[in-house]
Amino acid sequence: MRAWCKAMAVTVAGVLAAPVAGAETLADALIAAYRNSNLLDQNRAVLRAADEDVAQAVSTLRPVVAFTGRAGWSRTEVNALTVNEGLTSSLTLSADLTLLDFGRNQLGIEIARESVLATRQALVDVEQQVLLAAVSAYVDVRLAQEVVALRQSNLRLITQELRAAEARFEVGETTRTDVAIAQARLAASRSALASAEGSLMIAREAYKAATGAYPGRLAALPKSPALPHSLEAAQSVARSTHPAILQAQHLVTVADLQVDLSKAATLPTVGAGASIGLDQDGNSTQSVGLTFNQTIYAGGRLSSLIRQALAGKDRSRAALQQTAVGVLQNVGVAWANLAVSAASIQASDQQIRAAQTAFDGVREEAAAGARTTLDVLDAEQELLDARNARLQAEAQRYVGVYQVLSTMGLLTVDHLQLGIATYDPKAYFDTVKRAPAHSAQGKKLDRILEKIGN
Repeated sequence: MRAWCKAMAVTVAGVLAAPVAGAETLADALIAAYRNSNLLDQNRAVLRAADEDVAQAVSTLRPVVAFTGRAGWSRTEVNALTVNEGLTSSLTLSADLTLLDFGRNQLGIEIARESVLATRQALVDVEQQVLLAAVSAYVDVRLAQEVVALRQSNLRLITQELRAAEARFEVGETTRTDVAIAQARLAASRSALASAEGSLMIAREAYKAATGAYPGRLAALPKSPALPHSLEAAQSVARSTHPAILQAQHLVTVADLQVDLSKAATLPTVGAGASIGLDQDGNSTQSVGLTFNQTIYAGGRLSSLIRQALAGKDRSRAALQQTAVGVLQNVGVAWANLAVSAASIQASDQQIRAAQTAFDGVREEAAAGARTTLDVLDAEQELLDARNARLQAEAQRYVGVYQVLSTMGLLTVDHLQLGIATYDPKAYFDTVKRAPAHSAQGKKLDRILEKIGN
């Protein structure tokens, strides 16, 4: 399976690396979408926030040092004749450290780490959505351009038919009805052209939303990437690579750890504390001690938390199974849609050949007076519909290939080998995972964030 994935990645890279001079390629659109996606930026920030959860969990293993300063005025009546009053102040420096919690804090760290891994997979899923939207936008613009060209050709052809009908009417070979039919078809053709041009404008807006800029001159679509030879092979890849399944697996691990954490909450904790104090008179106090905490009765809250964690464990496992079912279903649906598109292309080719033959024959018969203008226009409309159906089917087939890749979990910049620097989800995590606080680490974080922003 790994060998097949590697071979397919090489094929995809060759497909996307076929530039056309002076034209925007599909690879250009995918790169622009990856670099300019606000959705990716948003979810990268979500991932960095999850990384900080690990740092916060790690901090629970360290002492907490606090400084407290107090100042105020007090008045005390000792007796009817004696009143003490004045300013009071104190400074206190304290430190507290958990010595024993039966793995409670360590479990919190593991939960945070598994949550980070799950969030990384969610980011991969968003990346797939961004790239698929770019492919769809690219194909839609090219399809809209081709439909506009087809409608323009149709408009020119109907204009010629109208002129021919008017010429025949002038010599008495046809009636005013034939001219009116041609005029009506010409108006309908102009309306259809306007609609096609509107669809092109809409497609251009979708392209800008997906890539960050309006399309220029688009190159022809490259050869579509290779796919597995069977649906079963595609589903097998999806089981092991789709980010939604991998994310659900990490969430199952989180749920298991939550059960352990809820059980650990019923155990005691041992801590150490030390403090140094100084009051306004210069008197100092020092203290060192141990604390032992054990909850004896909490009104059933701890037992409820354990039961809740067990329910969450069952829920996450069921969610994993359902996610796998949904992913495999999506692979099957995408595979079926691809087969439907391929069959539609084949049928459209046959329809075009037949419609072209019929149109040519009807035009010759009309020239000989054996056919009416309506017959010619009907034949031309059938040919137009067949060509338009062919364009639609071809666009659906091409996008369908990338939809299959997406349902397999392979529609990523790394797998497509677009040759650009990609976001490294570990860079920020490796810097904050030990909960840095001093300035040197802070400067390193600033450099990483600046690099991420670029």
